[in-house]
Amino acid sequence: MTSRREALFDVALVGALAVSLVALIWPLILLHGPGGFFLQLGFIVLLLFRRRAPLTVLLVAMGGDLGLVALARYAPGLLASAMQIDTIWVLLATPFAVYSAMVYGGDRRRVWIMVGLLTLLVARPWESAVTIAIGSLMLIALPALLGTYVAELNERVERAQREQHRLARQARVEERVRLAAEMHDVVTHRISLMVLQAGALGVTAADAATRSAAEDLRLAGCQALEELRDLVGVLRSAPGEADEEVAVPRAGGQAPGPDFSELLAESESVGVGVQLEQQGDPMLASPVVGRTVYRIVQESLTNVRKHAPGATVAVRVSYGSDRVRLTIRNSAPGRRADASLTASGSGTGLLGLRQRVELVSGTLHAGPTEDGGFEVGATLPAYVPTPDRGSGPSGGHTRGGPSGNGTGRPARPPERRRLAASASSRIHRARGGE
Repeated sequence: MTSRREALFDVALVGALAVSLVALIWPLILLHGPGGFFLQLGFIVLLLFRRRAPLTVLLVAMGGDLGLVALARYAPGLLASAMQIDTIWVLLATPFAVYSAMVYGGDRRRVWIMVGLLTLLVARPWESAVTIAIGSLMLIALPALLGTYVAELNERVERAQREQHRLARQARVEERVRLAAEMHDVVTHRISLMVLQAGALGVTAADAATRSAAEDLRLAGCQALEELRDLVGVLRSAPGEADEEVAVPRAGGQAPGPDFSELLAESESVGVGVQLEQQGDPMLASPVVGRTVYRIVQESLTNVRKHAPGATVAVRVSYGSDRVRLTIRNSAPGRRADASLTASGSGTGLLGLRQRVELVSGTLHAGPTEDGGFEVGATLPAYVPTPDRGSGPSGGHTRGGPSGNGTGRPARPPERRRLAASASSRIHRARGGE
């Protein structure tokens, strides 16, 4: 694709060649009319396409040179009556066409064949003129050699850039693996201990309030473990793996989609009306994607409540076989925002969302709308592999299996609760006997 800068350069080149053409053949124009000038000018204008179709431009220039040689030899009175036998008959645009074909043509072997034929045509070996042979080498072979050199330089630059991108990508992957190891070895271990201790406290506590608080703490820890395992699995996966494995079947069923009812109720309770539209099957999205969708909607609605009180919000989530697309758009605020409330945040909410979305190989955009509102949109892969989905105190599951409702509140069957409580009780009794 030709950039604007390159297009402007080509226009300037064509203009300079047109001016040079007038200066070179002005006496011929006065003697024989502007026919030859317009013929040459037509081939010069073709140089505007030298980047997009370099071989075609060179082929047309060869045809023009062949016609010029034929006219000069067999019909000298038509266009070139002033030409002498030792004159090099070549179009002014031909050297530039040769150079462009070498640089942008790609298949340099084919270009060299065309350059060889063109050199023979311009050199006119049947006339045995040394000056013509030398001049043809200067006008045809020299631009070809220069173009070859420039093309090789461009290839070296591209190889260096690819190598630099590869090294940077490798460094990012290594950093992701290091972070995953730190999270798995330190954070997950500590939270697992917290979950077990909270379960033990819920079993041994005397009053109901303590047992309820311990159970809430245990469930919050289980939720954190679920999200940490997803996050560690994503970090250990290659950045492009999510796109490559979209069609991988997920054994054991799939978790239901995120439940936005609590978020909608919170917003409507403070006067922010929310209209939710969901399309497609939420079962197509893997658990980590469902949680990411939930966090995007949660953060967006929080920002609306803080910065656009009285506004109405439209949330649209579309589940596809390979992509999940969502848009959160709010109208202009109905009243002025509370300064103390808007200043209470850290100001990194959208930045955190963008990083979270990029972590699962998605994209996020956010910006104001023409009607004074604001819009947040994201596109996520429907499936993100999370290989690190082992069991733990939260009663782990296999990849793609039931992991919760996608809202950050994992579903806990009664059997799993009893198993966790039983394990916690045994741990507590063992500690008490030490």
